[in-house]
Parts: sequence; C-alpha cells; structure tokens
Amino acid sequence: MVTASQTISQPVVTFVGGGNMAQALIGGLLAEGWPATCLQVAEPQANQRQQLAARGLKVAEQADGLIANSDVIILAVKPQVMPDIVPALGPLLASRLVISIAAGVSVAMLGRWIHGGQTADQHLRLVRAMPNTPAMVQTGATGLFAAAGVTEADRQLTERLLGAAGLVLWLDDEQLMHAVTALSGSGPAYFFHLMENMLAAGMALGLDEATARALTLQTALGSAQMALTSSQPPAQLRQQVTSPNGTTQAALMHLQQADNGRIWQEAIRAAWLRSRELAGEEQPAG
Repeated sequence: MVTASQTISQPVVTFVGGGNMAQALIGGLLAEGWPATCLQVAEPQANQRQQLAARGLKVAEQADGLIANSDVIILAVKPQVMPDIVPALGPLLASRLVISIAAGVSVAMLGRWIHGGQTADQHLRLVRAMPNTPAMVQTGATGLFAAAGVTEADRQLTERLLGAAGLVLWLDDEQLMHAVTALSGSGPAYFFHLMENMLAAGMALGLDEATARALTLQTALGSAQMALTSSQPPAQLRQQVTSPNGTTQAALMHLQQADNGRIWQEAIRAAWLRSRELAGEEQPAG
C-alpha cells in the first residue's frame, strides 16, 4: 500500500477493464507525469494485459487483489457486464472513490449492486462519467455527476484523473447525463458523418482522395479551433463566412431548404430517447 504522503499526491488508481477508453485515460495520465506505478488494470484479455504491462503498469486478470491496494476505482467495463462485476466487488468498493464510465448505469444502480441489491447508501463515493472517444487523443469531453457522498476532495481528484483526457464538466442533475450522451457522447460520430460526406463530395467534384481528405480534416480542425478561441457564437462565425450570393450561401440555402437544422435536432433527440430507453426509464410524452 502506498504511504500517506504518496496517497495525497498520487493516489493508486485501479481500472476495472483495460479497453479503449481506459487506455485513453491511462495515456493521458502518463502524459501528464502520473507514475505508472500508481496505475493498475484488471483485464481478462491476456494480450491487453501484456500491452499495459509494457507501459509499466501493474496488471492482473482479476480485480480483487488490485482493489485492495487502491484509492480510486474506475469502472471501465461494458454496461451489460456491470451487474455481474460490481456486486462481486461490492465490499471492496464501498469505502473507496468509484468512478463509472459505463453508459446508462445510474448512481442508484451502482449503489444497489455494491450493497448486494439493498437500498443504496447515500454516503457512497460514486461518480458517474460520460466521456467520448476523442479522449483517446486527449481532446475528449466528459460530463460528470456526483453522488451525495462525494467530497470536494473527491471532485478535485476526479477532475485530475478524467481531465487528463480533455474537458470535464459537472452536472447537478443526473437526468442531464442523457443529454450529454446524445450531444457529446455520440457527437464524434456526427462530425465523422459530416466529414465522410464532405470527402465524398470533394472526390465527386474531381479531387483525389488524399487531397479531399486533407482539406476536409484540416477544415474541421480549423473550424473547431476558431469556435473554441472566439467569443462569438457559431451562428455569427457562420455568418462571417457567408458572403451574399456567394458559394457558401448557395450551399447553406440548399441545407436550409432540406430543413437540415430540424433534422439534426431530431437526430440528437433520438439519441437522447435511446439513452433513456437503455437506462430503463419511462419515455417522455410527445
């Protein structure tokens, strides 16, 4: 077990699951100077354990032994296996800060599983997180919700851990995690879809694939960077690019005629509804 001084500066963190998102977070932490000796991973796949061990992390097939020597547990397994894994680890999780990145798994569900099906203890230190795949290149966006038992120190530590992979934002209402899932959790696929179609359009107009790809991706990167660094809203930035009777206006008019804005809003709402459905929640009327 680490000493008290080590625990304050660099707590020992155990990831239960060593898949893509766990590896994204681990990569961010290592890049920020987090000691590999303070990072542990329980992962059933031997090839993934070998890859993680090569980076200096302590790995094991089972989580029990690792958790016993940990300060923070990050549950990074698929939602469908959580009901099997969490109850088995319940006694070990009850006294530690637990961060779940499993989509659709509520704080109440985690609390019941930790307590073996009993009513959740409000003093559990549980954080629910919804990251997205750009965390793999340390440019992710993660929504966070804290249970009542999470302390201010726990919040700061959570921000240190998940902030290594990008932006983190706290929510006061757990129900808003469905909106985070629909907007940023699924969001990268929306932008990839747009890039895919821009690339195809460029090729249809005569550009070779490499040129169309380079122009599309750089334009996406530059536009995002402009929006991030500007105090102006996206609508105003769009207007600045759109000259009257110009090429941009011609494209935008075509999109407006197809009611593209309504379609996008309905698509994101569909993702929101599906998130609620997967969580077993009643669908809103209308």
